[in-house]
Amino acid sequence: VQLVESGGGLVQAGGSLRLSCAASGRTSAMGWFRQAPGKEREFVAAIGRNGGSTNYADSVKGRFTISRDNAKNSVYLQMNSMKPEDTALYYCAVQIPWRPPTTRENDYPYWGQGTQVTVSS
Repeated sequence: VQLVESGGGLVQAGGSLRLSCAASGRTSAMGWFRQAPGKEREFVAAIGRNGGSTNYADSVKGRFTISRDNAKNSVYLQMNSMKPEDTALYYCAVQIPWRPPTTRENDYPYWGQGTQVTVSS
């Protein structure tokens, strides 16, 4: 499975961005993670294979929305009310099949290269 993220960029605090991730190959549950400079990579959001179940980090609940379009084999992350602390390299990932969406990195064997998101104050 190959993953290509897009949609990153520079945005002012309070603004919005929409990240996209296009996958080639069969996918299952998918997730978004992020890594800020000097910090470990952390879970952001995940969505089940059919889009019926989602999981969010507490830090983004109510601001970010994950969705997917299986016809396009793509997953999206709509980010609203953005904060400077959302600045990070954002990665999409495909989870091990036949499991509900999880927060654990080790459950995601396939990763994209990442797209940079910078939020200015």
